Amino acid sequence: MVLAGTAACGTVENLSAGQKLDNAFDKLGEERSLSFELDLDTDAASLKALDAESSEPGEEMPDEVAELLSEARISFSVQSKKPIEKSEEKDFTAMAMKVSGADGDLLEYRLVGDHVYFRVDAVKLGELSGSPMPPADELPAEAGAFKKLLDGKWLKVSKKEMEETGKGMAGAGALGGEEPSAEPSLDAKAQKKLTNALKKVVAENVDLTASGGSDGTEHIKATAPFRTLVTELFDTLRPLQKDLPIGDELPTAKDFADAPNKKVTADFTLKNGELTEVSVDLAKLADKAKVKKFALVLRVGKGEKTTAPAGATEVRVEEILGGLFAGAVGSAFTDEEFGDASFEEGDLSDDVQMW
Repeated sequence: MVLAGTAACGTVENLSAGQKLDNAFDKLGEERSLSFELDLDTDAASLKALDAESSEPGEEMPDEVAELLSEARISFSVQSKKPIEKSEEKDFTAMAMKVSGADGDLLEYRLVGDHVYFRVDAVKLGELSGSPMPPADELPAEAGAFKKLLDGKWLKVSKKEMEETGKGMAGAGALGGEEPSAEPSLDAKAQKKLTNALKKVVAENVDLTASGGSDGTEHIKATAPFRTLVTELFDTLRPLQKDLPIGDELPTAKDFADAPNKKVTADFTLKNGELTEVSVDLAKLADKAKVKKFALVLRVGKGEKTTAPAGATEVRVEEILGGLFAGAVGSAFTDEEFGDASFEEGDLSDDVQMW
């Protein structure tokens, strides 16, 4: 939105800086593979201080969660047969997503060709959520694929099967067997109307400054008063709401009345004209909390080729769902309490179809 606004109007400095950003994003669109890494530049103490402002007594953020969030990173990469800006869903050949913490990867997902691959550190996630998962070796044999999932093994599922299962679950959510309504999407006319409306808001509220170094590194800083900017952005979106793929209600100026109106800065780092990092300093939005540093950071790279992990076990979606149920039952009841009930392959097929 910063880029769109600077092209419409503003100072000479705004226009020059905006053109540099515009060119940098155009270069990203020309790539056939990209990678992104998102994390918080903060520490656990700052997160605890922020949380204390809004939490009820006894509901404060646990130390373990604060440590995880301060160290967590979300990585995403994508590859396409065409330049990214011209790619449609059928053109993407591979995608990967990973959530990592200080102690390693918590969960990972890969889409390669016709299959989806995934694994999780269920033990660590269970500890963080306060709902420990049973050890894989304590689950009954009926847990099957779910047992492997708890053990941190790679699982492999057909992309087509996952899509069909997802459609079945969405369809079951409609009362009376009605087909779910199609998700709203923006047509070209609506996109143009939206972009033009947002251009004006951003150009009127965002100031850009540029600074460069001798090594080809430049910094474009975009600064705006937080409450004013978000209020006017949503006021601009409201008349176009019927054309947007968003919820029924948008926040109003009243909802933002207590939000700070301090100026927030987004720092775009360019290396030889290419975007490498975006950092948004949010520390100023902390009201009375003692926050040392709090920024949202997005790093951009060329992207590495995503490959299928070796040794993945191919399973069906219903095996995982059935194993989840069997695992939960097995950990909640002893054999004496639950009897000798067992699960055969296909026992849950009707349930899956119902979902």
